[in-house]
Amino acid sequence: MNTPGLEAPVHDTDDAQSKVVSSITGKHASDLATPEHIAQLTQQLSTLLTDTVEHIAGLNREARILALNAEIESARAGDAGVAFGVVAKAMSQLSEKTGDSAKELARGSRGLIREMQQVTEVLQTKMRGERLSDLALTNIDLVDRNLYERSCDVRWWATDGSVVAALASPTDENRRFASQRLGVILNAYTVYFDLVLCDLTGKVVANGRPTQHAVTGLMQDQAPWFQSAMKTRSGDEFGFQSVHRSPLVNHQRSLVYSCGVRAGGESQGELLGVLGIVFNWDALGQTILDRMPIAPHEKQRAIACFVDAEGNILADFPAGSLRDTFDNSLFHGLRQGQKGYGVHHFCGREYCAGFAMSPGFETYATGWSSLVMVSRDL
Repeated sequence: MNTPGLEAPVHDTDDAQSKVVSSITGKHASDLATPEHIAQLTQQLSTLLTDTVEHIAGLNREARILALNAEIESARAGDAGVAFGVVAKAMSQLSEKTGDSAKELARGSRGLIREMQQVTEVLQTKMRGERLSDLALTNIDLVDRNLYERSCDVRWWATDGSVVAALASPTDENRRFASQRLGVILNAYTVYFDLVLCDLTGKVVANGRPTQHAVTGLMQDQAPWFQSAMKTRSGDEFGFQSVHRSPLVNHQRSLVYSCGVRAGGESQGELLGVLGIVFNWDALGQTILDRMPIAPHEKQRAIACFVDAEGNILADFPAGSLRDTFDNSLFHGLRQGQKGYGVHHFCGREYCAGFAMSPGFETYATGWSSLVMVSRDL
């Protein structure tokens, strides 16, 4: 018997199951072993269970209506319909039990799925956070290793005979030869903007690219790189100035490493002046961030930077995105150890953030830190 307007809703559970199966068909096992995929499967399972319970509820409603109609017809039939009434009552009771089981399944599955989602979220944060902190460590380690070479360069070149002669015997010829020699070095080391030689007063007396940077006679006595080199006790030590826009190279973003030039090129010789090497910082720092080995879909949602001990942004990705907006308190909140990760809110979005402090290389360490964050919003 059909009752108009009371047809049960049709849910194709086979289609729902096929969606779960199709999500993994054709994929390599390694592609599936991710928290993101587990979260996706959990959500699909939740949807499947919800749809199935609703489908059962619809069938039960239809069954109860049919059972009620059957009881009515059996009553009309009198004694002849008694057996039919017993069957109708049994159908009604079975429908109620089925409905109760469906409700219990819904209640139990909701709790389990909610717990699965929470565990998956923790696992997802842990795996992504550890991966991002490893990436942050790789980034800052590349910086340390590269800049270690710069500290070696300046200490070696400060002993060059032409550099020593230009300060010990400051004739025009010696200075021109020193400039020529510095130019030769620059042609072999393209990571530098310029090499600059100063006397004890801080005046530039020679540089390797005089046609590009006419800085001869420029006073550098107040520059941190010059002052720090003047305080060194031997040629084994070096001075430094962090990222800044250097007037020596048309205010391009630079690092300057420096070393005292000493008599005879000897480590303990009398201090004659200072050699400064002006390093192209963005060619290193920005390039490392731009070329981070991170999946394209994550890179679109990524933010990364190098930060010094005072919280100043030294380089960022995307370039220029953080220098005016970065909340230093977020970074200092992360920096509770040498390496780690956390979940943080920035500019209205939630990020999984990994960080690492400079591990140092050989005898050198910048003391800087690296941060890589990926938005959790899809």
